Amino acid sequence: MPFPIHIDILNFIFKGILIGMIASAPMGPVGVLCVQRTLNKGRWYGFVTGVGAALSDIIYAGITGLGMSLVMDFVNDPENKLYLQIVGSVLLFAFGVYTYRTDPTRNMHHSGTKKGSLLHNGITAFLVTFSNPLIIFLFLACYAQFAFVLPDHPFEMCVGFLSIFGGAMLWWFGLTWLIDKIRGKFDDNGIKLINQVIGAVVMICSVIMVFGTVTNIYRFF
Repeated sequence: MPFPIHIDILNFIFKGILIGMIASAPMGPVGVLCVQRTLNKGRWYGFVTGVGAALSDIIYAGITGLGMSLVMDFVNDPENKLYLQIVGSVLLFAFGVYTYRTDPTRNMHHSGTKKGSLLHNGITAFLVTFSNPLIIFLFLACYAQFAFVLPDHPFEMCVGFLSIFGGAMLWWFGLTWLIDKIRGKFDDNGIKLINQVIGAVVMICSVIMVFGTVTNIYRFF
């Protein structure tokens, strides 16, 4: 007998991929580290840096989902859900502003040419990312906006968390590919520009989300 699926699983997977990309995109310490390693050591050293960061993020994504599942009676109330979606959009907008205004190169240290093993590069990226639990607040905002937590659907939630990881992998794969292609033209200003573009996109998307939520026309999510 096939396992019953009570939600649009493809839409849920898309949400997970989007959350994974949103969580990975800002040029924080690990983002800058990924760019530096791609430039100094090669694309795959940059990519495994992203893999380490994604593994840390998925742990925090699971912790956040577990915490929200404990208060789902409150979250599932239609009026409360509306307020949470608005708050989530506002938090995402604030996150976009912070990302746009932040200079990720200010305190960065240029890594040397000693490569080390791929495993070592992945582990150090994991530790750098895991040392910043503030990512939980970003997951809270995304979960609230996208109504992502479904405690009575363990199969779908497992697929959703795998989708978050997949979205992060897509981001790191694409970023390292781009940096590798334009490595001769890439400098600190390039890192700042990427950060500003990401911040602007997050701000625009959050405005669209809150407008759609308030006017009740935002049906896709």
